[in-house]
Amino acid sequence: MKQFATLLLLLCLSLQAMAQTLKFGPDGKFKIVQFTDLHLRWEDSRSDIAYTCIKNTIEAERPDLVVLTGDIIYSAPADQNLRKVLEFIAQYKTPFALVFGNHDHEQGLSNAELLQIARQIPYCMASDVEGITGEGNYLLEIKGSQDDTPKAILYFIDSNQYSQLKEAGVNGYDYIHRDQIDWYVQSSSQYTAQNNNQPLPSLAFFHIPLPEYNQAARNENTTLYGIRREQACSPELNTGMFAAMKEQGDIMGVFVGHDHDNDYAVNWYNILLAYGRFTGGPTEYIHIPNGARIIELTEGQRTIDTWIRLTDGSIEQRTSFPKDYVK
Repeated sequence: MKQFATLLLLLCLSLQAMAQTLKFGPDGKFKIVQFTDLHLRWEDSRSDIAYTCIKNTIEAERPDLVVLTGDIIYSAPADQNLRKVLEFIAQYKTPFALVFGNHDHEQGLSNAELLQIARQIPYCMASDVEGITGEGNYLLEIKGSQDDTPKAILYFIDSNQYSQLKEAGVNGYDYIHRDQIDWYVQSSSQYTAQNNNQPLPSLAFFHIPLPEYNQAARNENTTLYGIRREQACSPELNTGMFAAMKEQGDIMGVFVGHDHDNDYAVNWYNILLAYGRFTGGPTEYIHIPNGARIIELTEGQRTIDTWIRLTDGSIEQRTSFPKDYVK
């Protein structure tokens, strides 16, 4: 009976995912709202402003997709805490995706258990590729406005938690592993082959920034917009994710969280490296007003229009990539 119930649940989840299709609108636009680092504490009034930000932003922007880039919950009970925020988002009947941060698994449930809960919530599009490092590695297609042909790809990658090589002297945060990079490269290559050997415009979302964020921000020849009040807390080892993206030629932009006092976007070798805006309240360190990053794609173009919307409704840092990032 228990096996039957599990199979029935998986079937329902599969049918739910199939029923949701991401498409460019009749105007050729596709809008994403990125919320990051909500750090939600259960029944803690300090988290109220995060819900206000979610409400105000979704109602103002009316996105085609909501993306949560990790550190969603920050206290037990993990199941109730996660359900509350995801059901709050689901009430707007907007598809949403998520990746985990380094703190989500610390609240009493593993990321695998949290992902299973998330997939039970209506409008959740998160899934997982079995057999590779991490939980919540998957991709989503954005179909064309006039047909069901994929016109853009969104990659969601688990950037994992803390270094697994401490005994070898490597401290700090974990990194995107080789098998995850291989999965991305294989997927990207398949889409390129299907598209007459032309890479499809693509974006990548994960939690912990790549080491290239620091390289780009420190380089005097780059163009950077936004706030940079702390060094990017990247892994100490570089496993080549950025190099793989350059070699594949499809990724236009990478969007992360993790560092609460950063919200900048910078051009690094014609890939936009961007932070979301910290969305949570004062349950963790934060020295800038909370908000969200908005990302807008145009069908058939390798461009990203992006801006920051604060909880009070004001807009900052409206830019267009690559046009505004040419030095």
